[in-house]
Amino acid sequence: MVLALVTFILPAQAVATERLKILALGDSLSAGYGLLQADSFPSQLEHALNEHGLKVKVINAGVSGDTSAGGLSRLEWSLSEGADAVIVELGANDGLRGIEPTETAKNLDAILAILQKKGLAVLVTGMQAPPNLGAEYGEEFAAIYPRLAEKYKMTLYPFFLDGVAAIAELNQEDTIHPNVKGVKIIVERILPYVKKVLEGVQAK
Repeated sequence: MVLALVTFILPAQAVATERLKILALGDSLSAGYGLLQADSFPSQLEHALNEHGLKVKVINAGVSGDTSAGGLSRLEWSLSEGADAVIVELGANDGLRGIEPTETAKNLDAILAILQKKGLAVLVTGMQAPPNLGAEYGEEFAAIYPRLAEKYKMTLYPFFLDGVAAIAELNQEDTIHPNVKGVKIIVERILPYVKKVLEGVQAK
């Protein structure tokens, strides 16, 4: 009887402790450039979600310097550990390098198509190009994200650096990468969107 009892209890415990996996696919902004790992976007987001009663593991798949092309090339490998949802945070380095928006759009389109085919819930985070590239480039670049989110019927967070970009006290000395306070604000603002995506996962 004791052995039988153990057999039935263990699976129940395994289910109770199982956590949803969110893959944060991005560049240095999500990787946590210049920060301790505990202060990075994935870590702060995981902590915030757990505080809201959601059992979630956020996997840091950010690579500093990565472009949309780099994200596409390593997508399958990044998904090898499994994921229930994906946050796509790519394009900042495309803008910094002045890559043609059509090329960035092509790469992001391919990423979202693969994720949709795999049946994964996705949060698309928008990005803006540096102002020195001109208004026309900036408008074409910014338009990529809402257009693709609409195409694939995915949740869109309009601008990953909303409330943080160009605010000195919220960024590191390079004026590009958020500091700990900046990441905290990003997490606070993006949290409702992440929770919305997770609601869709839990409803399956």
